[in-house]
Amino acid sequence: MQIGSYTIENPLALAPMVGVTDRFFRRLCRELGAGYTVSEMLAANPALRDTKKAQRRGDFAGEESPVVVQIAGSDPRWMAEAARYNVERGAEIIDINMGCPAKKVCKKLAGSALLSHPHTVRAILQAVVAEVDVPVTLKIRTGPDRQQRNGVEIAQMAESAGIAALAVHGRTRADRFEGEAEYATIRDVCAAVSIPVLANGDIDSPQKAAQVLAHTGAAGLMIGRAAQGNPWIFREVRAYLASGVVPAPPGADEVHRVMQRHLAQLHRAYGEKTGVRVARKHICWYLDGRPDAAETRSSLMRAQSAAEQFRLLEAYFMPAAGHRDHAA
Repeated sequence: MQIGSYTIENPLALAPMVGVTDRFFRRLCRELGAGYTVSEMLAANPALRDTKKAQRRGDFAGEESPVVVQIAGSDPRWMAEAARYNVERGAEIIDINMGCPAKKVCKKLAGSALLSHPHTVRAILQAVVAEVDVPVTLKIRTGPDRQQRNGVEIAQMAESAGIAALAVHGRTRADRFEGEAEYATIRDVCAAVSIPVLANGDIDSPQKAAQVLAHTGAAGLMIGRAAQGNPWIFREVRAYLASGVVPAPPGADEVHRVMQRHLAQLHRAYGEKTGVRVARKHICWYLDGRPDAAETRSSLMRAQSAAEQFRLLEAYFMPAAGHRDHAA
């Protein structure tokens, strides 16, 4: 898959998710099979640029090329300025968010709310593309609601504005994350434009990944929620697409090692107090579905220190790792 001057040999992408896909999780997913990752959404409003949260989300230290930074907003001038600002800080690709359905984003006429305002969409796309010399990509949904699936129109507008690639989530803004993703609109988008399209939405297994690729004709896939607590999904999808064989799931030892490393990075980067809190959601995802994990998960949600989180994980994984591997 070609995005501007960047050749993406492995077009399996980690979707940007606020509060989840920080640089540590992006790096982990890269190591476990993702070929492309996008930063957490950064607000274009310059007044929010220097907040501690924005600075943390905009930390690309050690990021593997290409560094992809997603920006969100509704003002074309601010969006252009945000693109230039992030390129100056090291972004190699700018991604525009027109897919987020969160109320706090949409009420500011940003994210997927923009799909109801094609003239503003066009103005933003043209302003950002004209402002920077790096490729600009776009993430969208299929439309404002099921009666107004204008994904093809927006995609064609994007291509004519100079957008280098698209990611399309198979739901409308009104759907949020309810129901099932539909891929017919993504297929229509792929047929309507010549730029690469990443299919996104409910891709939660290697078999589903192969089905979505075959149905849509997309250039690649973008995986979001299914990677939460399961970064190995990229390794599994990649292997299945190459060989038709699903590799064995990670054993307890590997899950434990990855969790320890991930949590240590969070504790160190966020500070212990905040790191322990941030780690809790990842712990829940990692342990979801694992045998006999309910009590440990509950204890981990109450843990107040990094040492206590590590001790509880050790107690869960180490005594019966072989048994849990078999049970899993």
